[in-house]
Amino acid sequence: MPHGQCDCGQVQFEFPKGREAITVCHCSQCRRLSGHLWASTHAPFDSVKFINQTGLKWYKSSEWAQRGFCQNCGSSLFYRLNSEDGLGIAAGCISSPTEFQVAKHIFVKDKGDYYEIADGAPQIDRY
Repeated sequence: MPHGQCDCGQVQFEFPKGREAITVCHCSQCRRLSGHLWASTHAPFDSVKFINQTGLKWYKSSEWAQRGFCQNCGSSLFYRLNSEDGLGIAAGCISSPTEFQVAKHIFVKDKGDYYEIADGAPQIDRY
């Protein structure tokens, strides 16, 4: 079972492996909130087992979604649509080895002008 955590350890969790695909989002909001781009896998919210959620805080980032982060160290950890039971889990907070693979890039029209996407995964202008 994959394990993830924030930098300081005040948010720690496990989740069933399920989908091994990583989606990389290049929209401006994801870039601002993560500091670059948002890469995540997905699991049903109810399947995530929180070992420690002392630092977990949710931020309403739009009318349709919220983001989970550690209020102590600032690690950006989760993305959750209000209308779905799923949870986007930041790929960077999952302990290695993950065996996950980048499956697609979304919102590539909004990507930063300082990098190129060169991994060969499908690129979708919007989502």
